[in-house]
Amino acid sequence: MNWLNFLNTSPEYRHPFGRGINAKVHKDEEELFNKSYEAFEKRDTLNAYEYFFKSLENFTDHLSNKNIIISKSKDKIEFTIYQGSAKITGYLNDENLYAEATIIKKESANVALKRRILERNYQFTYAKYFTDSEFIKIKLFHDNITMSPHKVFFPLREICINADFDKEYIKSEFNNINLEDVDHLKPLDVDELHVKYNYLQSWIDELESKLLTLPSNDNVSMQSFMFLNFLFKIDYLLTPKYDIYQKITKIIQEYFGEEGIPTETKNELLKEYIDDLKEMDFDKFCTNFYNAKYTFNQTEKSSHEEIKNFINESLIKIRWYKNNRYNQIIPTIYTYISFYTLYNFGLHSVTKELLHTLIEIQNPKFFVELGYKELYNEENNSFSKKSIISRVENIISPFSNKFKSLKPFGDKLNFSSLNEFSNSFYLQIQELNFEEI
Repeated sequence: MNWLNFLNTSPEYRHPFGRGINAKVHKDEEELFNKSYEAFEKRDTLNAYEYFFKSLENFTDHLSNKNIIISKSKDKIEFTIYQGSAKITGYLNDENLYAEATIIKKESANVALKRRILERNYQFTYAKYFTDSEFIKIKLFHDNITMSPHKVFFPLREICINADFDKEYIKSEFNNINLEDVDHLKPLDVDELHVKYNYLQSWIDELESKLLTLPSNDNVSMQSFMFLNFLFKIDYLLTPKYDIYQKITKIIQEYFGEEGIPTETKNELLKEYIDDLKEMDFDKFCTNFYNAKYTFNQTEKSSHEEIKNFINESLIKIRWYKNNRYNQIIPTIYTYISFYTLYNFGLHSVTKELLHTLIEIQNPKFFVELGYKELYNEENNSFSKKSIISRVENIISPFSNKFKSLKPFGDKLNFSSLNEFSNSFYLQIQELNFEEI
């Protein structure tokens, strides 16, 4: 069931990381999906949707995040779905499903925003923008006659993800326009914001120092790795919203999408934005963060073969730099691999949790500052070996009944140095086997 890979079963972190869902799915998620499928086949539509919505519920510390709320009567279900800045409400009966998300007040939209909204309608498959007497909204209308969990999943995912993205975009590009239906967003603790801001600045200082160590000639590719790794790190570890989120998204898309532009020019654009972040004061920085509930992951499922190929290509590059004695770039590429993979690929939860563990090990001071246990001590080059092996086993073991060849690999890791550890970790991830029994 490919659609299950849009969901997440990550460990229960106390902070959000990256663009996925940092929560556990329902322990009976697969069973609920199957019950939904069977009920749809029997034309038992309301019960089918109830099972379906419950399968999308996620949990933190075994408590429901209430990312989906339903109210069922004899012939109707009303529902609310939370996806970041978006709150999607709707109802359904035996014949139809209707959902909508309120974006902004109609009177506040200027010509540029109206033009963008019209363009967005051509990009949707299921949903579309409309206006009522007061608001601009996105809506979804679906016929339930031949419905199934698969058929309802993707339309609901589309309206949820795009409502969230467009509200973030409007806040970033039209900051004088107020967003509607955002009372559910929660501010971050000020101490956490200080930690994140201080690390942003320290990482910029570290980046600038590393750039000075590069050779004066033939360093364009190394600069790219350093700039991109920094932006991926900000996106994953700090998890910004609004303006920072939008700018990082745009600049990364342009870097990888604009083939006719020289790499030197692309690097300069990356550097310019990093300089902007360096000049950002704490108060402005704080406006780019909130806590929210999420129901759908943004990234579509990727095959493990794609992950293996990317890791292999990256390790080949590391070997080239090592053979040519450009050792200063090697640690950056080892961290880049994890951040890039988490940013660009839709990962199985096992792979995602393993890569997050590696990132914890590669960035120990940041995680300790947030209150997590130290897995690697940089000063002593010492690993919490037992904790790491246990973590790997706890991530993989719950899936061993489903995937017969999926085995914990903690005892195969090389703990001699951080570079060797990272290398051995990626080699083991390449060997993961998700062949079902």
